[in-house]
Amino acid sequence: MCGIVGLFLKDQSLAPQLGNMLTDMLITMTDRGPDSAGIAVYGEESGGKTKVTLQSPNPKDDFASLAEELGQHLGAVVSQTDNDTHTVLDVPAGQFEAARAALAEIRPSVRIMSRGEMLEIYKEVGLPKDVAARFDISSLSGTHGIGHTRMATESAVTTMGAHPFNTGPDQCLVHNGSLSNHNSLRRKLRREGVVIQTENDTEVGAAYLTWKMMNGASLGEALESSLEDLDGFFTFVVGTKDGFGVVRDPIACKPAVMAETDQYVAFGSEYRALVNLPGIEDARVWEPEPATVYFWSHNDSPTTTEKAA
Repeated sequence: MCGIVGLFLKDQSLAPQLGNMLTDMLITMTDRGPDSAGIAVYGEESGGKTKVTLQSPNPKDDFASLAEELGQHLGAVVSQTDNDTHTVLDVPAGQFEAARAALAEIRPSVRIMSRGEMLEIYKEVGLPKDVAARFDISSLSGTHGIGHTRMATESAVTTMGAHPFNTGPDQCLVHNGSLSNHNSLRRKLRREGVVIQTENDTEVGAAYLTWKMMNGASLGEALESSLEDLDGFFTFVVGTKDGFGVVRDPIACKPAVMAETDQYVAFGSEYRALVNLPGIEDARVWEPEPATVYFWSHNDSPTTTEKAA
């Protein structure tokens, strides 16, 4: 099951409404995934620093004096913004790996949700409306974002098992489907130095794209490669610092619909997730083709790449 939503703003005057629009889309997909929910928002840049979003099962204890202690380990000033079970740290550029190691020592119970100059990820177990409310997602602004509602049919309902997954700077992924070769691929990617925190097959999909981009591929090229290297059935919606991509496997058995206007590009597992978007009645609406990569970037023209099914 599971539900995916995504919104890429071409008109930046809509940026203050991004969180509100994504929240409405996410809640509409509740019956596709009532177990947990998550949302990734690309907001304001952090002035050259790295935003590190953390989650804790005991935020009152874990977040107390965290920025100060981490700053002492790094020999730098670290700022901190708490949001329920999550907090966002601004870490000096180039010190993320040092921060990861320090956090494992001083706060071993916290989990890293995301890192990047613009990306913040918030996810928890519970109904989408409750998850969105506890983090006040509707108040967030940004350039683009993706969200996911999960129905955990084959694994435990946990925060770490919720989507989106972040495995590289400012890169995240949500997934509807199932990968059959994720165990062997996970082992390979870990040998290549890609950090994978869970046994969820979706995180392997995210890590695969990270690895491809670490080796010089663009997001579009990485998505094209996934059609050959990933076995199973899947619909991926992916975000990067300036881009938004969609790909479905050659069978495309999972539902998907897209809409585009002069102001935005939107994705939903079902059309009803899009009906409250501004100007939707005049949008170009279509079902993304199987084995076809769709990619939009704030720096380039939209791209569609077809692959033989």
